[in-house]
Amino acid sequence: MVEPVGNHYIVARPVYSENSFDEEHEKLHRYHKNFWDNLKLYFRCSRQKAKRIALRFFPIVSWLPAYRFREWILSDIISGINTGLVSVLQGLAFALLVNVPPGYGLYAAFFPVLVYFIFGTSRHISVGPFPVLSLMVGGVVVRLVPDSTVNDTSTNTSIIDQERVMVAASVTFLAGIIQLLLGIIQFGFIVIYLSHSLISGFTTAAAIHVLVSQLKFMLQLSVPGYNVPFGIIYTLESVFSQIKDTNIADLLTSLLVLLIVFVVKELNDRYKAKLPAPIPIELIVTVLAALISHFLEFEKRFNVAVVGKFQAPVAPDIGILQKCIGDSISIAIVAFAVAFSVAKVYSIKHDYPIDGNQELIAFGLGNIVGGAFKGFASSTALSRSGVQESTGGKTQIAGIISAFIVLIVILAIGFLLEPLQKSVLAALALGNLKGMLMQFKEVGVLWRKDKYDCVIWVVTFLAAVFLGLDIGLATAVAFELLTVVIRSQFPSCTILANVGRSNIYRNRKDYTDIYEPEGVKIFRCSSPIFFANIEFFKEKLITAVGFNPLRILRKRNKALRKIRKMLKKGELQVTPKGFICMANQTHESDEELDNNRIEELDQPTSMTDLPIRIDWSSDLPPGITVPHVNIHSIVLDFSAVSFLDFSAMRVLQKTLKEFIRIDIDIYIAGAHEGFLEKLERCEFFDEEIKPSMFFLSIHDAVLHILLKKDTAPKLKLTEVTLHKDYIINTSNGLRSRENTVSLLFPAVPLQPHRNH
Repeated sequence: MVEPVGNHYIVARPVYSENSFDEEHEKLHRYHKNFWDNLKLYFRCSRQKAKRIALRFFPIVSWLPAYRFREWILSDIISGINTGLVSVLQGLAFALLVNVPPGYGLYAAFFPVLVYFIFGTSRHISVGPFPVLSLMVGGVVVRLVPDSTVNDTSTNTSIIDQERVMVAASVTFLAGIIQLLLGIIQFGFIVIYLSHSLISGFTTAAAIHVLVSQLKFMLQLSVPGYNVPFGIIYTLESVFSQIKDTNIADLLTSLLVLLIVFVVKELNDRYKAKLPAPIPIELIVTVLAALISHFLEFEKRFNVAVVGKFQAPVAPDIGILQKCIGDSISIAIVAFAVAFSVAKVYSIKHDYPIDGNQELIAFGLGNIVGGAFKGFASSTALSRSGVQESTGGKTQIAGIISAFIVLIVILAIGFLLEPLQKSVLAALALGNLKGMLMQFKEVGVLWRKDKYDCVIWVVTFLAAVFLGLDIGLATAVAFELLTVVIRSQFPSCTILANVGRSNIYRNRKDYTDIYEPEGVKIFRCSSPIFFANIEFFKEKLITAVGFNPLRILRKRNKALRKIRKMLKKGELQVTPKGFICMANQTHESDEELDNNRIEELDQPTSMTDLPIRIDWSSDLPPGITVPHVNIHSIVLDFSAVSFLDFSAMRVLQKTLKEFIRIDIDIYIAGAHEGFLEKLERCEFFDEEIKPSMFFLSIHDAVLHILLKKDTAPKLKLTEVTLHKDYIINTSNGLRSRENTVSLLFPAVPLQPHRNH
């Protein structure tokens, strides 16, 4: 019965163990599907399932027929044009990070968009190059095709560029295959292992790598790439050793472009509420820089490096694939993690679902097609997706229009960008790093909120900066999982007490108004219990109760041995008042007792052959000492224990038996559904450990103990005035009372309210 009284409630129900509750309420024993059942269900065919799979595999079939042409087409066209212009510039700029000619960045900004239009589930992300991925692909390119050590002739440079393009396309192709396979086998959950702290630290480290890698273009120095641990240090050393050879024209141009881009981006952020659309400063700067470079003949007069001619796409080299399998796996996972996290933000904002597995398939197919046409790995750039969404993009129609803009540049007007300085593209690439570099602010925030996450951020950043992005990512994931193991291996274990004389139990150290039943310890473990933390759990439990049960058990068995020996020799006589020692006490060393059938010391104490039952809390014969035990019951709160593995189960069983053998009752409260069934399957229960020790809640267990020990507090009659409050009784009646009612209300509500 539940009786609301103002902002209080009174609950009257029997004390329930797990078994009694299941019996009274007729628990159903449901059949739980095993692995083979799920496998059969997964491969079962039907017309409805085939239709559902087709709609899931081709999301365009679902959203395109429902497209609101009149309402959305204008917004998508405007958004597509703006996004397309940004895609062109970022494609050219990020190609420098891959160490391939800039024109190949346009292929990475074109082909994946076409594929995503058909297979993708996000309506707002802009697919194409991403600086972190470009840098990761660039690391593979530099490792497999290092800079030439011979004279830097145009012919030699062209050969190296072609080889590097082939490597970039091949690693992208393989990353796409990996993403496609992961999507087919429903492995989209893999992204959960990349936490926000890890991704933030990793992208910040990537921004540092981007900054360092672009210095050679800004200064126009012949700096070789180092895709090895501590390669960033070698790169900086090479830059500073050649600093005297800096091309002043490239340096001044890049600094001027960088200054203009930063200033205008700040204005865009400050006045974004008043501007109809952000000022396309990258486009303006690119056009002006190309025109100035062309008409003033910067290439001839100042020997600056320019974009040059655009190349036609060809298929990748399959022979390279076996050399970059590990790199392709990390690129595939990072590409998906970044794209999915951005897509999830926009799906929540605009209230539509996205499918992680289908996103893997879409990006996998996009990278396969992009790699087949000599593009490099694609994902989504935060800034480019922000442009597509903020300028009114409603669907991936905007993405197709942006791809059309890129196609126009590739086929028609790409030659106009040939005089563009590479230093300008380097400056534009650095101009997009502001958001990533600002993530340094998260360190202080994380330190105040969660030190584990802060350490993950710092370790990820340092590992990615100094070990390289590939090894750094693997190191960061391993360290992140290690922190999970550490937190699980050393869980929070607390002693609970009743707070406010109600059914609420909290850490006894946090409150002053607490009630602790005499002789009862309530112990909580806030973690799964498994092979790595079961010993820690055992140590904490022993510390909480204040003694080692195995030591007590052995002491008692030793005492019983000695008593039997003394009785047999006539040195001890039993009287109604206890034992009387009839001879001088002789001391037998613990070593003798330990070495004499030591395995018997761990068995339950047996007094059937003695003329009297020994009370271990009373006085024992002279010369025999056994530590006193001041508790009679232990309640283990397992409400936060989500699973218990077999190894831990064996240790837990042994530990509980040690307590039971010294006459301490064990109760387990709050175990989740299925916990009891698993213990039964694993033969956890026997003559000493029984299912009756499981209770629905801590309060049920405590009430049972108090009733069993006959120490329950008495009830007193309390007058409670109700004003039009309602009482819901067990007969489902609903009545209002406007008068004063007498209710049985426990002064210390640990006595169960019997409802007969």
